Amino acid sequence: MLGRDGSRGLPGKNTMPVLGKPLMAYPILAAQSSKHVSRVYVSTDSPGIKAVSRQFGARVIDRPAELCTPQALGEDAFAHGYRVIRDELLKEGEQLELIVLLFCNAATVSTELIDDGIAALRARPEADSAVSVSRYNMWSPLRARKETKEGFLQPFVPFETFGDPKTLNCDRDSQGDVWYADMGVSVCRPRALENVREGLLPQKWMGQKILPIKSWGGCDVDYEWQLPGVEFWLRKHQ
Repeated sequence: MLGRDGSRGLPGKNTMPVLGKPLMAYPILAAQSSKHVSRVYVSTDSPGIKAVSRQFGARVIDRPAELCTPQALGEDAFAHGYRVIRDELLKEGEQLELIVLLFCNAATVSTELIDDGIAALRARPEADSAVSVSRYNMWSPLRARKETKEGFLQPFVPFETFGDPKTLNCDRDSQGDVWYADMGVSVCRPRALENVREGLLPQKWMGQKILPIKSWGGCDVDYEWQLPGVEFWLRKHQ
């Protein structure tokens, strides 16, 4: 699991109390309850995150300073953590089968989602990863806009990308379901982390062949207004 200090949108979000526990405790607890996960690690440079990690029984990986900047890529931090775990296990005569990747600020994670991702990869050897996705048709790329230098809104993606513009309409479901990787869970094969540069954008740690773990309401918290939605999700999942 990745986490660091320095959030601009919501400072201190990873250790912020949510329904009586630090936000980052929920993905740790979900992983610990999985019948397949044998060890839980948190990669960070933050003393506060390290303290919460140990409080909830996770091992700490000291992340290098260059991987803790706002410009550092999550894929590089995950690849670093993967190598630390891989090498630790090799010294013990063991090998990784799969690795579950989590974020401290993504609490919409259940043990069932983790176990479903593991089962999906075991059933599909050709897949590189299985990741949790939520259906957000209201955020279809067809609806995305950008501001021009004159201050007007224009399509972010040219409408021709989606086919004949004459066949398009503004209905949120008109283009079929839109699934977003909600950053809750990524279950990956080691090869996805060994060859992280070859993965698909925007989350290269997922590799090329990505299976969906269908969820709802998943998100990684970046702003205060997201917290009520996360609390709703956690209550629904008890």
